[in-house]
Amino acid sequence: MVHAFLIHTLKAAQAEDTGLCRVLYSCVFGAENSSDDPRPHGVERDRLLRKEQILAVARQVESMCWLQQQASGRPPTDLQPQSSDEPVPLHEAPHGAFRLAAGDPFQEPRTVVWLGVLSLGFALVLDVHENLLLAEGALRLLARLLLNHLRLLAPGTNLLLRADRIEGILTRFLPHGQLLFLNDQFVQSLEKEFSAAWPR
Repeated sequence: MVHAFLIHTLKAAQAEDTGLCRVLYSCVFGAENSSDDPRPHGVERDRLLRKEQILAVARQVESMCWLQQQASGRPPTDLQPQSSDEPVPLHEAPHGAFRLAAGDPFQEPRTVVWLGVLSLGFALVLDVHENLLLAEGALRLLARLLLNHLRLLAPGTNLLLRADRIEGILTRFLPHGQLLFLNDQFVQSLEKEFSAAWPR
């Protein structure tokens, strides 16, 4: 099961300020149970805990993306938003997976699958036993759909104003945090359904 999906910023490799990572959108599928803490949990306290956990994941993804680019020896990717409508080559985008130990930042161990596309990072937080190839395929599909339908890399795009469209895509392609085995024909029918419900 997927526990969370997030979109965050990626800073340029030459930027020295480590505080630039910002979570632009996150969706948590199910809450963590904290049986060790006898205090009553307020809604605000739980929300702040989830926010801290998601930000910790975003920072680790940003570090992994930066390290992968450094290790590959390729010049840093231009992180400027695209001005044209040309498709983004997702197969060339930095990607990977890493494991989070219990307590860092979630109570149980988790696996994170991530993808860095120019100035944006996409990540899925999964159960440790989840199928990583299926998760990577789902993440690439979600990134492609979000980039194409919402024009996330266009200058002046505001994700906060498009949260309902992001949720529409997640509802169809990642329902309740469940990874789906999808063939091309089914993906096309879901895309048509989404396009009819949310015209550009």
